[in-house]
This record gives sequence, C-alpha cells and structure tokens, in this order.
Amino acid sequence: MTVKAYGAHAGDQPLQSLDISRRATGAHDVQIEIAYCGVCHSDLHQVRSEWAGTLYPCVPGHEIVGRVSAVGAHVAGVKPGDLVGVGCIVDSCKHCADCEQGLENYCDHMVGTYNGPTPDAPGHTLGGYSQRIVVHERYVLHIRHPEEQLAAVAPLLCAGITTWSPLRHWKAGPGHRVGVVGIGGLGHMGIKLAHAMGAHVVAFTTSESKREAARALGADEVVVSRNAEEMAAQAQSLDFILNTVAAPHDLDAFFALLKRDGTMALVGAPATPHPSPQVFNLIMKRRSLAGSMIGGIPETQEMLDFCAEHGIVADIEMIRADEINAAYERMLRGDVKYRFVIDNATLAA
Repeated sequence: MTVKAYGAHAGDQPLQSLDISRRATGAHDVQIEIAYCGVCHSDLHQVRSEWAGTLYPCVPGHEIVGRVSAVGAHVAGVKPGDLVGVGCIVDSCKHCADCEQGLENYCDHMVGTYNGPTPDAPGHTLGGYSQRIVVHERYVLHIRHPEEQLAAVAPLLCAGITTWSPLRHWKAGPGHRVGVVGIGGLGHMGIKLAHAMGAHVVAFTTSESKREAARALGADEVVVSRNAEEMAAQAQSLDFILNTVAAPHDLDAFFALLKRDGTMALVGAPATPHPSPQVFNLIMKRRSLAGSMIGGIPETQEMLDFCAEHGIVADIEMIRADEINAAYERMLRGDVKYRFVIDNATLAA
C-alpha cells in the first residue's frame, strides 16, 4: 500500500513530501494509523548523514502513537481501535540472551524503526513521519493515557524510555540523590521521572534562565554548572548522574559531584567524543562511567504504564509536517520546550 510520508533523498537536501510503500499485514503484524510522531535529535543526525550509514530515501521518526486499524490472524493482545505506540525497535533476532531477557535494544540484530534492514521496499525501514506503519506485534506498546494526551505521549517512546531505563537500572528512588545534566528533550523527562520515582533531584544547566523551569519540572535543586560555587556545594553528594547532554563537554566537573561508588550514565550521543575524563577522578572514589541506550520492550511498557499512573507526559510543541525543516533548525538552536511533535494528519495536506 502507498502512504504519504516526509523524508529526504540525500543528507544535504531538505525533507519533503514522499510516497512510500508499507507491506501488507502479516499473520503476526499490527497495522497502525499514525496520529502523532515525536521529533528526536537522532532524526536530524541520521537524515543529514551526521551518523554513518544513512540509507535513502530516509523517513525518520521513532516516537510513534496512533490507533490500530488491522491485525494479523495470529495476533493476540492487540485489536483494531486500540491506542498503541511504537518506539525505536521494530525487529530483533528474538532468541539471543538479550531478547530472551526483554532487552531487545542490546540485541546484535536489533532493527531500528528507520534506517534498519528489512525485506520490505526499499530494503530499509521507514519511520513515523508517515501516515501508517506495519509492525510485528512484539514491538507494539499499549497506551493507557487519556486520548487527549496522545500527542504528548509520543516522546515517551524515545525520550521517556532513554531516561527511564538507566534510572531504573541504577535504582533511583527514595533516599537517592540523582543529578540530571541538561534540561532539554531528554533532561526534562529525566527530571520528571526521577522526581516521580521518589529521588531527590538536582538539575544541572548552563543557563540561569532555566532555573525556574527545572523546578517546575520537579527538580528539588537547580545548579548552574558555570557557577563554581554552586558546583562545589554539590561535591561528593550524588548517588547517580544522568547525563543527557548531546554535545562534547567536561565530564570531570560532574565526577567530582559523585559519592564513593557513584555512577554517571551517558545517554546523550554527541557527534564528536567527550574529552577523556581523568582516571584519578574514577579510581579515588571507585566511581563509574556508564552508558545506556533506549530500553527493551517490557521496560518500555513498564515506563508507559508508570507515566499513565502518575500523569506524566512530555512538554511539547505541535508542528505541521511541512514545518519539519524549520523545526530542525530551531532544535539545533535549543529553541524548543522541550519536544516537537508532528501532527501526522497534516501529511495529507
């Protein structure tokens, strides 16, 4: 079937309206009419070939929410009319240790929602900047938020799980002091989630103007990282730091804020490496530097259910599909609070 989409034919070309094909609904497939799709910084990196291996035409989008319109004969647990989501994963090997533990995100054969290998035309996956998608039932997630919140749920499928997974893995909760570095698309979700999990949240920003915004998101304390006195006051006080910044910066300044055995997890993905941290900042207090990438399907569902229970959604700005190129430029300037979401109904306009 042919559907409308927005994508690019080359890294130096703007996104434009495209016609793309979707496969017929197989026995274990779910067909979804996409209502909204969040805009992730990864979309920009990939479609502009700032990350290696971009396949064209490239249709980005892995923060997908919509309604089921058809299911295959062997699909259980999902029916037409259900509100559902699709995140960053649409396939994996299904039988390795990672897949068996519900950590499909670490499967060596994980297939991304766009730019991944598939037998479907054109030979690679095409994402959520489109009217419709067909996905294996394993990778379809239930949305339990009220329908009027659906657009603001979309970024949870990437920004939400990217921050939830490390917060859960390193056991953020009551009695823990958690730092969140960066108050953007990822960071604003990290603050909301850590706060709802019961942690004492310390937000770090380079901008004085974001101090009140961070408190409104749930931060107990806000530190302007360019202020040496404010940083010194947090020395050796944090159990865990979630670093969401997607630009190279000095990690040592934040290692000094961790307690003995504290961990800093990186979830931002800069185009060029961070400066290497000083080894003594790690070994003198047995601190750890870690990374985390999105999350598996079970924990993504867990995150969505937690957010529905606690009334958590992303702070968004809705855009039309034909505004995506301008939105990318604004995103590069940090001119969004905190996530763009495409109204996919405008794809047909």
